[in-house]
Amino acid sequence: MSAENGKNGTPDTQAGPRPEPLRFYGTTWVHHDDGYTARRAGLAFGSLAVAAAACFVLRFAYQGLQIADIGSFVSLLMIVMFAVCSALAFRHTWAAFTRRPDPDRQASLRGLLAIGFVGSLLAYFLRTFTEAPGEKLHREEYEKAREEYERRITRRTGNPSKKHRRK
Repeated sequence: MSAENGKNGTPDTQAGPRPEPLRFYGTTWVHHDDGYTARRAGLAFGSLAVAAAACFVLRFAYQGLQIADIGSFVSLLMIVMFAVCSALAFRHTWAAFTRRPDPDRQASLRGLLAIGFVGSLLAYFLRTFTEAPGEKLHREEYEKAREEYERRITRRTGNPSKKHRRK
Protein backbone atom coordinates (compact mmCIF):
# COMPACT_ATOMS: atom_id res chain seq x y z
CA MET A 1 0.00 0.00 0.00
CA SER A 2 1.25 3.41 -0.82
CA ALA A 3 1.21 6.44 1.40
CA GLU A 4 -0.95 8.31 -1.10
CA ASN A 5 -4.56 7.67 -1.95
CA GLY A 6 -4.18 8.69 -5.59
CA LYS A 7 -6.27 11.87 -5.40
CA ASN A 8 -4.16 14.96 -5.95
CA GLY A 9 -1.22 13.28 -4.24
CA THR A 10 -2.64 13.86 -0.77
CA PRO A 11 -1.56 11.48 1.99
CA ASP A 12 -4.00 8.79 3.00
CA THR A 13 -5.12 9.07 6.62
CA GLN A 14 -7.01 5.78 6.77
CA ALA A 15 -4.89 2.83 7.81
CA GLY A 16 -5.99 -0.75 7.34
CA PRO A 17 -8.35 -2.29 4.80
CA ARG A 18 -9.79 -0.17 2.02
CA PRO A 19 -13.38 -0.47 0.76
CA GLU A 20 -13.81 -2.23 -2.56
CA PRO A 21 -15.26 0.11 -5.19
CA LEU A 22 -18.63 -0.70 -6.74
CA ARG A 23 -19.24 -0.23 -10.45
CA PHE A 24 -20.69 3.24 -11.13
CA TYR A 25 -20.38 4.19 -7.43
CA GLY A 26 -16.70 3.89 -6.61
CA THR A 27 -16.34 4.07 -2.84
CA THR A 28 -19.15 6.60 -2.31
CA TRP A 29 -21.27 3.77 -0.88
CA VAL A 30 -19.22 3.80 2.34
CA HIS A 31 -20.42 7.20 3.61
CA HIS A 32 -23.13 7.91 0.99
CA ASP A 33 -21.30 11.03 -0.18
CA ASP A 34 -20.25 12.67 -3.48
CA GLY A 35 -23.60 12.35 -5.25
CA TYR A 36 -24.42 8.83 -4.08
CA THR A 37 -28.19 9.47 -4.07
CA ALA A 38 -28.13 11.11 -7.49
CA ARG A 39 -26.16 8.18 -8.89
CA ARG A 40 -28.69 5.73 -7.49
CA ALA A 41 -31.58 7.66 -9.01
CA GLY A 42 -29.82 8.04 -12.36
CA LEU A 43 -28.82 4.39 -12.52
CA ALA A 44 -32.33 3.26 -11.58
CA PHE A 45 -33.77 5.33 -14.42
CA GLY A 46 -31.02 4.22 -16.80
CA SER A 47 -31.42 0.51 -16.09
CA LEU A 48 -35.19 0.75 -16.52
CA ALA A 49 -34.77 2.67 -19.78
CA VAL A 50 -32.30 0.09 -21.12
CA ALA A 51 -34.66 -2.75 -20.09
CA ALA A 52 -37.55 -1.03 -21.91
CA ALA A 53 -35.39 -0.52 -25.01
CA ALA A 54 -34.34 -4.18 -24.87
CA CYS A 55 -37.98 -5.28 -24.72
CA PHE A 56 -38.66 -3.06 -27.74
CA VAL A 57 -35.83 -4.76 -29.66
CA LEU A 58 -37.13 -8.20 -28.63
CA ARG A 59 -40.54 -7.21 -29.94
CA PHE A 60 -38.97 -6.50 -33.34
CA ALA A 61 -37.29 -9.90 -33.25
CA TYR A 62 -40.62 -11.55 -32.50
CA GLN A 63 -42.30 -9.64 -35.32
CA GLY A 64 -39.50 -10.80 -37.62
CA LEU A 65 -40.32 -14.39 -36.72
CA GLN A 66 -43.99 -13.76 -37.43
CA ILE A 67 -43.18 -12.25 -40.82
CA ALA A 68 -40.96 -15.24 -41.62
CA ASP A 69 -44.02 -17.43 -40.88
CA ILE A 70 -41.99 -20.14 -39.18
CA GLY A 71 -44.94 -21.41 -37.17
CA SER A 72 -46.61 -20.76 -33.89
CA PHE A 73 -44.59 -23.45 -32.04
CA VAL A 74 -41.25 -21.73 -32.68
CA SER A 75 -42.73 -18.34 -31.78
CA LEU A 76 -44.11 -19.75 -28.54
CA LEU A 77 -40.78 -21.46 -27.86
CA MET A 78 -38.95 -18.14 -28.26
CA ILE A 79 -41.32 -16.37 -25.88
CA VAL A 80 -40.97 -19.10 -23.25
CA MET A 81 -37.18 -19.16 -23.67
CA PHE A 82 -36.83 -15.40 -23.09
CA ALA A 83 -39.28 -15.45 -20.18
CA VAL A 84 -37.57 -18.36 -18.40
CA CYS A 85 -34.06 -17.01 -19.04
CA SER A 86 -35.09 -13.55 -17.83
CA ALA A 87 -36.61 -15.00 -14.66
CA LEU A 88 -33.50 -17.07 -13.95
CA ALA A 89 -31.23 -14.11 -14.69
CA PHE A 90 -33.30 -11.92 -12.35
CA ARG A 91 -33.00 -14.49 -9.55
CA HIS A 92 -29.28 -15.03 -10.10
CA THR A 93 -28.52 -11.30 -10.27
CA TRP A 94 -30.63 -10.57 -7.19
CA ALA A 95 -28.83 -13.29 -5.22
CA ALA A 96 -25.43 -12.00 -6.37
CA PHE A 97 -26.12 -8.70 -4.60
CA THR A 98 -26.14 -10.44 -1.20
CA ARG A 99 -23.50 -13.15 -1.58
CA ARG A 100 -20.54 -13.82 -3.85
CA PRO A 101 -21.52 -16.12 -6.73
CA ASP A 102 -19.53 -19.28 -7.37
CA PRO A 103 -17.15 -18.53 -10.31
CA ASP A 104 -17.67 -21.98 -11.89
CA ARG A 105 -21.45 -21.67 -11.73
CA GLN A 106 -21.21 -18.11 -13.05
CA ALA A 107 -19.20 -19.33 -16.06
CA SER A 108 -21.68 -22.10 -16.79
CA LEU A 109 -24.63 -19.67 -16.65
CA ARG A 110 -23.03 -17.04 -18.86
CA GLY A 111 -25.16 -17.91 -21.92
CA LEU A 112 -28.38 -18.06 -19.94
CA LEU A 113 -27.63 -14.70 -18.32
CA ALA A 114 -26.89 -13.17 -21.72
CA ILE A 115 -30.24 -14.34 -23.08
CA GLY A 116 -32.07 -13.18 -19.94
CA PHE A 117 -30.38 -9.78 -19.75
CA VAL A 118 -33.75 -8.05 -19.29
CA GLY A 119 -34.18 -9.87 -15.98
CA SER A 120 -30.73 -8.74 -14.84
CA LEU A 121 -31.54 -5.14 -15.73
CA LEU A 122 -34.83 -5.30 -13.82
CA ALA A 123 -33.09 -6.78 -10.76
CA TYR A 124 -30.57 -3.92 -10.90
CA PHE A 125 -33.42 -1.41 -11.22
CA LEU A 126 -35.32 -2.78 -8.22
CA ARG A 127 -32.21 -3.09 -6.06
CA THR A 128 -31.33 0.60 -6.51
CA PHE A 129 -34.43 1.52 -4.47
CA THR A 130 -32.91 0.05 -1.30
CA GLU A 131 -29.15 0.42 -1.85
CA ALA A 132 -26.44 0.51 -4.44
CA PRO A 133 -26.52 -2.98 -5.98
CA GLY A 134 -23.99 -5.05 -4.06
CA GLU A 135 -23.58 -2.50 -1.26
CA LYS A 136 -24.80 -4.83 1.48
CA LEU A 137 -22.31 -7.54 0.53
CA HIS A 138 -19.41 -5.10 0.23
CA ARG A 139 -20.34 -3.35 3.49
CA GLU A 140 -20.40 -6.66 5.41
CA GLU A 141 -17.01 -7.66 3.98
CA TYR A 142 -15.52 -4.22 4.64
CA GLU A 143 -16.81 -4.04 8.22
CA LYS A 144 -15.53 -7.56 8.93
CA ALA A 145 -12.10 -6.63 7.55
CA ARG A 146 -12.09 -3.42 9.64
CA GLU A 147 -13.01 -5.36 12.80
CA GLU A 148 -10.27 -7.91 12.18
CA TYR A 149 -7.80 -5.12 11.55
CA GLU A 150 -8.83 -3.33 14.76
CA ARG A 151 -8.45 -6.57 16.74
CA ARG A 152 -4.99 -7.14 15.30
CA ILE A 153 -3.67 -3.65 16.07
CA THR A 154 -5.17 -3.41 19.56
CA ARG A 155 -3.72 -6.75 20.56
CA ARG A 156 -0.19 -5.39 20.19
CA THR A 157 1.15 -3.79 23.32
CA GLY A 158 4.47 -2.26 22.45
CA ASN A 159 7.70 -3.42 20.92
CA PRO A 160 8.16 -7.16 21.51
CA SER A 161 11.96 -6.92 21.32
CA LYS A 162 12.01 -4.68 24.43
CA LYS A 163 10.09 -7.14 26.61
CA HIS A 164 11.93 -8.51 29.61
CA ARG A 165 12.22 -12.23 29.63
CA ARG A 166 12.20 -14.10 32.92
CA LYS A 167 14.99 -16.58 33.50
